[in-house]
Amino acid sequence: MTLRTRIEEKLVEAFAPERLSVVDESHLHAGHQPDITGTGETHMRVRIVSAKFAGMSRLARHRAITDLLKPELDAGLHALAVEPAAPNEPTRW
Repeated sequence: MTLRTRIEEKLVEAFAPERLSVVDESHLHAGHQPDITGTGETHMRVRIVSAKFAGMSRLARHRAITDLLKPELDAGLHALAVEPAAPNEPTRW
C-alpha cells in the first residue's frame, strides 16, 4: 500500500470528508536536500472538506490532521501541506 493510500484511508476514517485530495508533490522538491530525490513519497498536500472541522480554528484543524498522520511523519514523510475546510467555506480547489 502506498503512503498516499494510507493517508487517504486514515483521513476518510477519522473525518468522513465531503471532499478529499491527497497530492504527492515530491517531484517538486527534488534536490532541496541531498536525500530528497523527488522519487519517493516525501512531500504530500492534503486538501480536505469535512463537517468535523466546523467550529474548529485553523490551528486545531491542522493539529488534528498532523496528530493523525504522526506515524507517517515519523516514518519519513518529510513535509505535509494541509488545506482543511468545513462545508461551505471557501477553498482554493
